[in-house]
Amino acid sequence: MTRLPPEYIERIRLLLGEREAEVFLHTYQKPRAFGLRLNPSKLTARDERFPGIAKRFGLRPVPWCEHGYYYEESSRPGRHPYHAAGLYYIQEPSAMIAAELLDPQPGETVLDLAAAPGGKTTQIAARMQGQGLLVANEIHPSRAKILAENVERMGIANALVIHSAPGPLAERWPEAFDRIMLDAPCSGEGMFRKDPEAALEWSVEAVKACAARQRNILRDAARMLKPGGRLVYSTCTFNREENEETVRAFIEEFPEFELAREERMWPHRLEGEGHYVAVLEKHPQGSGSASGSGKGERARERSAARKSGKPDKAAEAALRLFREFAEESLPRFRLPEGGSPLLFGEALYWLPQPEGAPFGAAALAGLRTPRPGLHLGDVRKGRFEPAHALAMAVRADDAALTADFPADSPEIAAYLRGESIASPEGAKGWGLLAVDGWPLGWFKASDGQLKNRLPKGLRSV
Repeated sequence: MTRLPPEYIERIRLLLGEREAEVFLHTYQKPRAFGLRLNPSKLTARDERFPGIAKRFGLRPVPWCEHGYYYEESSRPGRHPYHAAGLYYIQEPSAMIAAELLDPQPGETVLDLAAAPGGKTTQIAARMQGQGLLVANEIHPSRAKILAENVERMGIANALVIHSAPGPLAERWPEAFDRIMLDAPCSGEGMFRKDPEAALEWSVEAVKACAARQRNILRDAARMLKPGGRLVYSTCTFNREENEETVRAFIEEFPEFELAREERMWPHRLEGEGHYVAVLEKHPQGSGSASGSGKGERARERSAARKSGKPDKAAEAALRLFREFAEESLPRFRLPEGGSPLLFGEALYWLPQPEGAPFGAAALAGLRTPRPGLHLGDVRKGRFEPAHALAMAVRADDAALTADFPADSPEIAAYLRGESIASPEGAKGWGLLAVDGWPLGWFKASDGQLKNRLPKGLRSV
């Protein structure tokens, strides 16, 4: 049972009243909810294979998320090969509400400002359907790496993963985004049942410090939102200081914003750990107090001028090598429209570049970018070697050579351990290893073996 700080219990009683507080506090004696969200670019409930998957994991719909499902804890979907194939993202059910209320649209330019580990980023990407640009930012380097890995696993091609404090981003990209998701760092009161250790770190002082930090991040977010845009602020905590009071203070400071909707999700009222969400909309004309439309327009003009320079010759040469590889090994794959090649050392990326969005290669100069678009592969000694990210972003039938095995087969278990597999007679070259029709990664066939090219960090022990 979770041990709760006495001050926390007292504050809950003041917030909910004695009777409802007792019902709420009783939830700490109950099992928590477990959820996953399907990746609709790979699997939806309409897929003929879904009923079998739903039965395997004991799936039940999450009412507020189209692709969200509760699962039975004992089914352990995070250990299944389908997780490695990017068919779903393990996510706390009530946390799914924030991206649903952000309501991103295909073709928009969207920012997830505090994005790790990637639950809301990958949910936003699903709603964007591969169109437009998603910028996912995380200030902590180790968490940015995890974020990039989850974006890669889900096969997202139209996203940048960057690593920056919010302030410098606001200076760099004023009024650049149609929608912004801010799942703010918070005191985590909604995590106590999942992580009892978090309750031991809670204090009134920590709540106050979080609220101050949240207000600063909201100021930066306000500067980056276009007039007429939508900003969603969310936390996984219950106190008013970090939720309603923070939002009211923000609106007082930025009167060009209005509160369009507010949701509180409590674990004693629904099946989930709890969440707070505020939908803030910026007036179409703006007031100039956040960044000034003239300043934003000048920044976009400067960026457009930078993008109009000559193509990078090394990147273009690397792209030619990729196209030669794709002609032979991925004959049915086409690069996403609205992009350009970007070479980081040996690594070739396809940088998403929607029309009118100020995010060309020059706009990323000096910015730490763990994932500047879709990693196509690496150029080594004049040869092109495909990246794991590319395997996750294509379909099995895009490849000229595939090896497909059932999820419970010894071949899939061996591949995930990093082992080679016996090859069909005559097979040669790069191919995709698939589980029930979904790519898991690359192999290279030669000498009667499918030589394993799954990255070492992704292999099972």
